[in-house]
Amino acid sequence: MSDAMEHSIQHNIREVQKFIPSHVLLVAVSKTKPVHDVMQAYAIGIRDFGENKVQELVAKYEFMPKDIRWHFIGHLQTNKIKYIAPFVHMIHGVDSLKLLQAINKEAQKCNRIIPCLLQFFIAQEETKFGLSLNEAHAILADNEFKNLQNIQIHGVMGMASYVDDSRQISQEFANLKSIFIELKQAYFVNVPYFTHISMGMSQDYVLAIEQGSTIVRIGSTIFGERTYI
Repeated sequence: MSDAMEHSIQHNIREVQKFIPSHVLLVAVSKTKPVHDVMQAYAIGIRDFGENKVQELVAKYEFMPKDIRWHFIGHLQTNKIKYIAPFVHMIHGVDSLKLLQAINKEAQKCNRIIPCLLQFFIAQEETKFGLSLNEAHAILADNEFKNLQNIQIHGVMGMASYVDDSRQISQEFANLKSIFIELKQAYFVNVPYFTHISMGMSQDYVLAIEQGSTIVRIGSTIFGERTYI
């Protein structure tokens, strides 16, 4: 990597941080990016990174410093949980009781409690996935869920529609915040770790923060457009 590219990544991070309040966590989305690029972000203090492929996440974990907090932000298959369960910091995209049960099983084997976020479908695009509010209520009220001792629900996650209409995007983010508030009051009112609303990416993180986001997931604005191998 050229010195110019290294400077560019670090410059991009500093520019992004100007818009992120201290209470909002920046997760640098490092998917498809080589370890050398990711280490440029690490070098100026970034410790939270997001990946959406298990194989790539495991490979980077092996090569990179162990004080990194790895966030899995993709659609997780149950048969691959075992590979990341020993070290993953948080799983963002949980959209079924079955997946929670599978994460719990692997976390138990590792003698860990794994933080998770419930993913909600808030966009108008069919390509996005996630729970409806009714489905979330069904999961959280289920006795099977209450028996899960090795996972913790730390909040909610969602992706807005990929459109130019900032009003629509803001309304979708506001909807996710209202879902968070409803679930907090119904199931987590005395749970100190149910605090996160993970929403906002490179194109819309400023709007997300305005609507109450506590975690933003930013990739291309930091590292440039993703690389497909």
